[in-house]
Amino acid sequence: MRKEDMTRRRDAIIALLCEAEELSAAALAARLGVSVQTIRSDLRQLDEAALVQRRNGGVRLRQPSENIGYAPRASLARAEKQQIAMAVRDLVPNGARIALGTGTTVETCARMLAASRADLFIATNSIHAAIALQAAEGAEVVLSGGTLRLRDLDVIGAASVTFFSSFLVDLAVFSCGGLSPCGAVLDYNTEEVAARSAIAACARRTVLVMDASKLGKALPCRKGMVWEYDVVVTGADLPEEVQQQCRASGCEVIRVGPDRAATNSDAEHV
Repeated sequence: MRKEDMTRRRDAIIALLCEAEELSAAALAARLGVSVQTIRSDLRQLDEAALVQRRNGGVRLRQPSENIGYAPRASLARAEKQQIAMAVRDLVPNGARIALGTGTTVETCARMLAASRADLFIATNSIHAAIALQAAEGAEVVLSGGTLRLRDLDVIGAASVTFFSSFLVDLAVFSCGGLSPCGAVLDYNTEEVAARSAIAACARRTVLVMDASKLGKALPCRKGMVWEYDVVVTGADLPEEVQQQCRASGCEVIRVGPDRAATNSDAEHV
């Protein structure tokens, strides 16, 4: 068996566990069209890599210090991410200056902006976002230097903090690792927190984008509350207490729906 096939299958296992939380080896084998023995071999390797936990016949993701691989994340909630990107597009005029963070949702936003907006200035620490902007009409893209995270093709930590501190932009678009039920914004490690903070600090207006899977995800690093940002674009149904805090703080929540494309005119504004 080719190593590429094995890697794709293990990425698919991670993606399925993100959606279902816990599955048996037999259920995974049935969904992926391989033998239970093959899946058990994959699960042993994923367990040794501290990515999954096997218990009482079931398997679930461990709570990691890093996010899962980029490829399986990109395959999750694609329709929702597209709706989020359409809502972000409607916040960005031609000629805007933008800072873009990392992650698959932000990459989707970058691709949408490339297809619909002209003469943008974009500063980013994500190679994925930079590539997505390749066909943007009249765009100027500035990419952070520093040590590259090969698994995600991005730069975080001290290099990204210094990079974003050199700019003043109209809009910053970034994601997070999770959101607690009380509205605390969470990330996988302190470097992710530092990068998000630096991106937010360089913009006149901040836009947090996150798909519904981020709500309630338990992660170790916490900094700030969701209503401290100017706009939140999400498919998640935020708890009523969080919505009230957002309204009181002047944070606009744009909730995209599963069955419609989101724009500022037809998305649900909370």
